Parts: sequence; C-alpha cells; structure tokens
Amino acid sequence: MNFGFGALEADFWRFVFVMTRIGAAMLAAPLFGMATVPYQVRVVVTGAIALMICAWTPVVAPPALLSLAGMLSVAGEVLLGLALGFVLQLTFAAPTLAAEIIGGGMGMSMATTADPVSGASSPALGQYFAVVLTVIFLGTGAHLNWIALLVESYAAFPPGSSWFVPERFEQMTQFASMMFITALLIALPVTLILLLVQVTTGIISRSAPALNLFSLGLPAGVLAGLAAMVAAAPLLTDFMIDLSASAVGQAAALLAQ
Repeated sequence: MNFGFGALEADFWRFVFVMTRIGAAMLAAPLFGMATVPYQVRVVVTGAIALMICAWTPVVAPPALLSLAGMLSVAGEVLLGLALGFVLQLTFAAPTLAAEIIGGGMGMSMATTADPVSGASSPALGQYFAVVLTVIFLGTGAHLNWIALLVESYAAFPPGSSWFVPERFEQMTQFASMMFITALLIALPVTLILLLVQVTTGIISRSAPALNLFSLGLPAGVLAGLAAMVAAAPLLTDFMIDLSASAVGQAAALLAQ
C-alpha cells in the first residue's frame, strides 16, 4: 500500500513489520503476555523494542506486505515470536505441575483459586510456586536476557530466512519432556515425606480400626507437607534459579544455527 509519503511511509511499514515478531513473543511469554498487563503497555513495550531494532539492525521489510509473499513473511515472523515465548511458558508450567503432585499428596487439591493469568483454576500451592519463580526470574535479570535474545534473533534469523524446520519443533518437544522431569524433581522431596506419613497413617488405621482415618490422615498430611516445604525451601530456590537459567538457554537453543 502506498499513501504517498515516500521514505517516511517505507520506514513506517518496516517498523510495523518488525513489531510482528516482538508482539507475538510478548503475547506468548508468561510475564509480558499476562491478562493483567494492559494492552497499551504491551504495545508501548513492543514499539520501543522495535524502534531500537530498526535503528540498530538492517531489517528489510517485504516490498508488499499485503501480497502473498508478504503475508507468508509475516506468518514466519509470528511463528518465530510465538516459539520464543512458548519456551518460557513450558518453563513456567513446571512449578504448577509440581504443585499438582504435592497438593494431591497433602490432600489440598480441593484448595483451588482462580488464576488471573490463565483464567483457569489452579491449586493454591501452584500460585505460590509461580510467584516465587516470577520473583526469581525478574530478580536474576533473566527477562532482560530473553529480550536480548529476541533482539539477537533478527541477526540470527533475518526476516525471510528458513527457521521453520522440523528440527525446531523436535527441540520444543524435548523442552516439554524436561518440564515434566523438572516438576518431578521439585515435588520429589515433599512427596517422599508425604508417602512416609501416609504409610504410617495406614498402619495406625489397621492397628486401631476405630480411629477415623480422614480426621487423622488429612491434618497429618497437611502439617507434614508444610513442614517438608519449609525444610526444602533452599532446595526449591535452587531449582527456581536453574529454571530461570534454563528458560533463557532453551530460547537461545532455538536460535542456534
């Protein structure tokens, strides 16, 4: 489209084209794409990063964005941005899975709250783990490293390059498997203690059938789970720091040639 503004119009369409990859990544990322973040803030942050990239990187927009070739280029940019943000989503889902395992062992699966980020119900422990991971992710500066990778992606894969290959999706599948392994590692110390408590409760209930198993086992499981979480707090912090580093590392692996 040509509105007769010459070079100014070309720079504008180039600016809009650069915003597609950044906007898709911000939309898929767990922190920047939260429902609680206003759309105005997302647009301003996306535009600021795009302005920096246009000034530092010689990105060339397609000559006709509304043509078939231009729309395919835009689709490739959106796909790459969504992949960079989805990798962070996989990382942030690990503590939620760990909370599901721990909550089931403690008998706190009934304690669910409405997650303002996703709109679905999540366990109370999942909210706690998500807040801890978010604080550590921001405190260690991992979000700045991720934004730096987003900027470097224009040098690694300029618009129109062949990023859409099956090997990339195989990498994302491997990242998903690592998410389940990390969730099990986070939940393992607490679940082992809960298993001992449940075995002990079962032995007591068999020895004294007159005792009410639910009135004895549920408070014991909750107290033991809370005590185990307090004891495993330093280990949880180390896991969260490793998760923050692995999130940026997995995003960098997607940009490897």
